[in-house]
Amino acid sequence: MNVKDFAAVVEQITPLGLAQPWDNVGLLLGNPRQNVRNVLLTIDVTQAVVAEAKELKTDLILSYHPVIWDGLKKIRTDDASKTVHELIRAGISVFSIHTALDAVGGGVNDGLAEMVGIQDPKPIGDYIQYSPQEFYKFVVFVPVDALAGVANAIFEAGAGWIGNYSHCGFNAEGTGTFLPLEGARPAIGRRGRLEEVQEARLETIVPADKVQAVVEAMKRAHPYEVPAFDIYKLFDYASRFGLGRIGTLAEPTRLDRIIAAVKRRTGARAVGLVGDPKRLVRKAAVCAGTCGAILNLIIAAGADLYLTGELKHHQALAAQEAGLTCVCLSHTVSERFILKKLAGQIRTLAKGVAIKVSRKDADPFTWKNV
Repeated sequence: MNVKDFAAVVEQITPLGLAQPWDNVGLLLGNPRQNVRNVLLTIDVTQAVVAEAKELKTDLILSYHPVIWDGLKKIRTDDASKTVHELIRAGISVFSIHTALDAVGGGVNDGLAEMVGIQDPKPIGDYIQYSPQEFYKFVVFVPVDALAGVANAIFEAGAGWIGNYSHCGFNAEGTGTFLPLEGARPAIGRRGRLEEVQEARLETIVPADKVQAVVEAMKRAHPYEVPAFDIYKLFDYASRFGLGRIGTLAEPTRLDRIIAAVKRRTGARAVGLVGDPKRLVRKAAVCAGTCGAILNLIIAAGADLYLTGELKHHQALAAQEAGLTCVCLSHTVSERFILKKLAGQIRTLAKGVAIKVSRKDADPFTWKNV
């Protein structure tokens, strides 16, 4: 398996189309044709992780946070770009997934929501327009007596599938007009004379990868020299992807029980608490990492609890004044728990590739009672 093939495996689990527009995801370092036998999973690509990767003869690092955030103007051994320099010299590729893993179903935020006990969690904000399969509405105007032939042709080419149903379409009759000009070879009527024809408007649905085949099949079956047709991109309103999760708990739960469950699952040794420590939680929100920007949406939704990685000072004050209890786990602690699950998913799909979770990847903070 090469890097390109491995990237396709990762995209089956975490489609990169779910990442935020500002994010930097995908293959950030490396040769797509490089062979991959050993992969190391990590939240951050630090010097310690790079050393570990070298020792393990790693071909590719799959990181949560991007190893490159902004455009590099130089790569040197004596500044912040030294990690990139070292990875290139070692021939280690880096593939990053970040906010795509936040947004995907079963990803980081769904994991946090499960720990808290949120039922049927929904994204909070920063929505992404994404559909695993884009669909288009295909409309063609055809003489009534040729309707069956054109319909069969486009259905055979892949149009008209909705779930477990094929040949799905709709048609309505009306009057079509056209005036054949010099050089035209009309199938109906004569050049220079306005024609009126009883036509059917035939419409159906087509997946993106079948559009070209359907159009070509329609043209072969259609009696007109120049058929009239339209193609409309459809919006998938049912699948809404974004950051964070919010919802109600199955039953009101004391905050201390929720914190105990979260610490057990994430390995957090301490938490930062804003608000009432004895809160009874009925509705909660979660967002891994730094998600202060959606704080006002959580307050407006009437949540009792917000579990996140970290908050800025003014955001913590805003939550306190609004009566919202917040629990901060530390940025990377709120994310690292997902690596074990991700490793298992990749092992199932990437046979023959050794997958390891980094032992050197760690929270940069040391939590102590002083």
